[in-house]
Amino acid sequence: MVDVAANYRNIMRRIAEAAEKGHRNPAEIKLLAAAKSQSVELIQEAITAGVTCIGENYVQEAEEKKKAIRESAEWHMIGHLQRNKVKPAVAIFDLIESLDSISLARELDKEGRKQGKKIRAFVEVKLSDEESKSGIAAEQVEELLKAAGDLPHLTIEGLMTVPPFRENPEEARGDFRRLRELQVALCGCAIANINLKELSMGMTHDYPIAIEEGATIVRIGTALFGPRRVQ
Repeated sequence: MVDVAANYRNIMRRIAEAAEKGHRNPAEIKLLAAAKSQSVELIQEAITAGVTCIGENYVQEAEEKKKAIRESAEWHMIGHLQRNKVKPAVAIFDLIESLDSISLARELDKEGRKQGKKIRAFVEVKLSDEESKSGIAAEQVEELLKAAGDLPHLTIEGLMTVPPFRENPEEARGDFRRLRELQVALCGCAIANINLKELSMGMTHDYPIAIEEGATIVRIGTALFGPRRVQ
């Protein structure tokens, strides 16, 4: 039996410790519950414990869960978003963390206009050559931001990355630092609708390192819910 509330308290304690080590304010850091394959009941327990942000990888799964969960929370799309899923994604999610192309930015803007809402998004940055990872190359992010600056129904609020898994979490520090450095460099571009205040990086295995390097959102699944259920 998973004690989600106890897990939540332990994660928040570790977030505070990592923030102190990085000379940061723990209040600046949000815990996003990565809920892929987790049950509605466990997600509800997480919200009751204090979680305010829920992350889902798939549009249909998120749609079904959100209908069943009455508790208030902010829903983030953290998986790769296909263009043919943009319409339901815009209706379901409060924030898209996986914007990775100009074409997707335009599709989100178009759907935002149709649904009468401003789409909030992060740019997903790919910092490795792993074929299994999605995202846009770091050197292409500025071009994407400039294109997005002309889209009135899209606002970009941060950057996101998923580094390759490494047995030693300390080895991910370089990737997290690169994203932080990219954020700093891009903040000087002064582009309309762009305010890169958020860095979404770090998961169960390496989130304390990510916090030390500047993460404002950490995406925690296993440490909160236990192992994913087999579908």
